[in-house]
Amino acid sequence: MSKFDTKWMDRDLYGYGPDRPDAKWPKGAKIAVNFVLNHEEGGERSCEDGDEHAETVLHEFGQLLSAELGKRDPATESQFDYGSRAAIWRIMRLFKQHDIPITFYAVGRAFERNPAVAKYAEENGHEVASHCYKWKPYTGMTDAEEEQYIRKAVVAYKNTSPTGKVPVGWFYGRPSERSLPLVAKVYKELGHELLYWADTYADDLPYYTTLPGSSNEGLVMMPYSLDCNDFKFWQGQMGSDDAFAQHCINAFTTIRDEGVEGKTAYITVALHSRWIGRPGRFQALKRMVEHFTSFDDVWFATREQIARHWKETYPYVPKTE
Repeated sequence: MSKFDTKWMDRDLYGYGPDRPDAKWPKGAKIAVNFVLNHEEGGERSCEDGDEHAETVLHEFGQLLSAELGKRDPATESQFDYGSRAAIWRIMRLFKQHDIPITFYAVGRAFERNPAVAKYAEENGHEVASHCYKWKPYTGMTDAEEEQYIRKAVVAYKNTSPTGKVPVGWFYGRPSERSLPLVAKVYKELGHELLYWADTYADDLPYYTTLPGSSNEGLVMMPYSLDCNDFKFWQGQMGSDDAFAQHCINAFTTIRDEGVEGKTAYITVALHSRWIGRPGRFQALKRMVEHFTSFDDVWFATREQIARHWKETYPYVPKTE
């Protein structure tokens, strides 16, 4: 039995049911689109950085690569380097051209190793959300070890932000059952705002859970995407860039059609610089962006903007027992 509050993990299989609320997006938009760029490069597992072995997932070698304990893997490291050195700027040029604000799922260590990305993100109107301090699984750690990573992440964001800003949203990707309670504990102690949590895939709209450690304060849950996610290339579930682009366009079409009918919602397109930023895959992203921007009823928003809009439109109501 966990010593932490587990109510935030209580399952609700009904959700909004058949009468999904209208999100009432700004300016009458029929759909909200959020692009997330996972910035992990330099924060992945690496013996250089004190990890037991090199990173084993989301690289060009496929799923058969095994890592040797205690040994660096320079070939894998260089693939991550490409995302931070070259691909990130190709992607940023595209979003700047179309004036689209995005959300960075930023690994704290990655920002420490390339603070120019952190500076660019904030100064160009993008959101920085936390992807914790290292991109690694957190289920095998002790409570104290995981809390240390959270605290190191907060310091990393403060030190690399031009204004000392700390993220209001978190996404681990590989969380433990104590991850949210620990983040809530650290944020409360340090006086930071925790607006939303994104380790959920349960809906097309935000929803609420009770903030761990509080009986009457709500936390916005911001569903993320694993299907409109370029890691499908690595898993072999998308055989081509055309298939990935078409899948994301189909998701856009479905949610926009429902929005036209009065049930607006949002989609997230999830990206990784070292993947979608490669020249051969980049055109898939370009096709998506050009398709989405051809409509005049789309709200391109960060996750923070969507969460704040939801909180203002549908304030949290504490549950009564």
